[in-house]
Amino acid sequence: MSHWHRSVNELVVWHRQQRECERAQEALSRVTSCFQQLVTSLGSSADSNFLREEMDETRRVAHQLCTGLSERLVHLLSECDSASSSLEDRQKLERLWVLFLSALESFLSDLQTAYSLIGRFPLTQPKDRRSLLNTGCTDGMVGVVARVASAKVPWHTVEDSSSSDVTHHITVLEAMLAEMQLKVPVPFWSVEATQPAWAEAAGEHEDPEDTLEDLMEVEVVSNKTACFQSPCCGLSCVG
Repeated sequence: MSHWHRSVNELVVWHRQQRECERAQEALSRVTSCFQQLVTSLGSSADSNFLREEMDETRRVAHQLCTGLSERLVHLLSECDSASSSLEDRQKLERLWVLFLSALESFLSDLQTAYSLIGRFPLTQPKDRRSLLNTGCTDGMVGVVARVASAKVPWHTVEDSSSSDVTHHITVLEAMLAEMQLKVPVPFWSVEATQPAWAEAAGEHEDPEDTLEDLMEVEVVSNKTACFQSPCCGLSCVG
């Protein structure tokens, strides 16, 4: 194979990986938004074992997306110069990098909040429900809580259930965040936005064209269930 053909093939692969990261970032924004809504019900009258099971599943999906995105973005940005990519491609990756770091920091904050609330409001015994706060909301899965579909993300081996608790994910993601910032030091102030601030809020609300499964389909096989949301949910589970 000639050097020209090899360069073209490498560039095609590089752009495909970049598009995969963009779609995975969209999925991560939606999944972490759903997780944030679930956290708001902890310790309230809407809290339940079912809610916490949904939180665990949502957290695992978000962790898998974070792990895959971290590996691929570090690789793409490290190889950006040698891949004969344009300045525009580099800028797109840097914007994606900043969006991912922001989402990761927000997710970490929500994980720490969840860990604190779960410790304060255990549900191991029926009597534990007496300590829940009466917020006026009794059905956590209607109106407030959004459900994330189970998805198989073949970016790494399946997690061992014994190492997928909240504290483990917090420790792993904190180490991941620190390592990423050391490997690829992209200053936030050097990345320019591509649209005005709060552009989504200024426009009319439109239903997303892609479902959660479509956005998470980065060479992924998804289940038939999707991320459900209620019309009265203000956040609408949108990242």
